[in-house]
Amino acid sequence: MIIKQPKDMNINGSLKFKWNKQFGSLTTERMNKAQKFIDSQCILLMKPYTPFRNGFLEESATLGTVIGSGKIQQISPYAHYLYYGRVYGPNIPIFENRQLIGFFSPKGKSKHPTGKKLQYDKSKHPQAGPFWFERMKADRKDEILRGAAAIAGGKPK
Repeated sequence: MIIKQPKDMNINGSLKFKWNKQFGSLTTERMNKAQKFIDSQCILLMKPYTPFRNGFLEESATLGTVIGSGKIQQISPYAHYLYYGRVYGPNIPIFENRQLIGFFSPKGKSKHPTGKKLQYDKSKHPQAGPFWFERMKADRKDEILRGAAAIAGGKPK
C-alpha cells in the first residue's frame, strides 16, 4: 500500500494549507506495519481453531502467505475441504496392514460434496472446526484492530 503525498493548497489566496513533506511516506510505512501485524496475528490466533493432525495445515498458512499482503492463504491440498467442513468424494479407502491410512479418488473422477459433515479431531485443538478464520475473527477481531490502530497511530475503538 502506498499513501500519496497530498498537495499543498492555497484557498482564496488567504488560507494556505501545507502538508508535512514526509506525510505520504510515513503514513505508508505505518499502514504497511499495521497490515503485517494483522496478517501475523490472524495466522497466530487461527491456530487453536484450525484442525490439526500432523501440523501441515496449520503451517501452510505461514508458508502460503506473504505477510503484509492482506491475504492469508493456506496451501495444503486439503485445506478447502477442511475449511468448509464437508466430505467430498468419491473416496476409496487405502489400507496398510489392515489399518485405514487414507482415501483416494479414481483417476478422471472429480470430487464433489457428498452432503456429509466432516468430523474434526479436537484432541490437539479443542476449537478445531470449519470456517476457522471467521470463528477466530468473531472472537478476536477487537484485539487485532486495537493492535493495528496502535501501530498505525490511530485511536483504538
